Amino acid sequence: MKHTRLVALLLATVLASAASAEASKADPAKGQKIASTVCAACHAADGNSTVPANPRLAGQPADYLVKQLKAFKAPVDPKKPESYRDNATMRGMVANLSEEDMLNVAVYFESQKAKFGVTDTKLRAQGEKIYRGGIASKGVPACMACHGPTGAGMPSQFPRLGGQHPAYVEAQMKAFRDGKRANDPAKMMRSVAAKLSDDDIKAVAAFVAGLH
Repeated sequence: MKHTRLVALLLATVLASAASAEASKADPAKGQKIASTVCAACHAADGNSTVPANPRLAGQPADYLVKQLKAFKAPVDPKKPESYRDNATMRGMVANLSEEDMLNVAVYFESQKAKFGVTDTKLRAQGEKIYRGGIASKGVPACMACHGPTGAGMPSQFPRLGGQHPAYVEAQMKAFRDGKRANDPAKMMRSVAAKLSDDDIKAVAAFVAGLH
């Protein structure tokens, strides 16, 4: 597991360099227009969604967002679950977006300031232990090894978790655990989530909501 995580981290570093070059060609102004017309209803114009089921996109690494948008647009192929995300709503939203559009809107959202939530203190304390130290008895690594000590994420493989809605984080972790989402690099999230109980997941989700 440690070897797989190291390989994924190295890959993320390489991809981040390439993505940085691509991001320099993006046009945030065009991205803002897309955000205001296509994305705002669910994610808010600045990416700080107020709907718990819809993720906050503000401050999310642009290349991670591009990767996810491409996954939503990719053909659904049950034989290649790692190549797509099956979400009817998002599939409709990205249908008419070009790769240039995706990059523009992703760079725009990355530039927006993320807001942070407040959750149950007891749950946060339990979640912090898992996030920072993992669960040794279950073979669960610390979440911050990939998502960073402040939850900022690591382009393009690991998303920003700091400030994310607990309900959304919880839903995605359960989706990885149940195999309903499989576009994680080297099955890393599926492997971790498989070892987490509902209470573990709820606690981590509560902690990252206020992490920054």
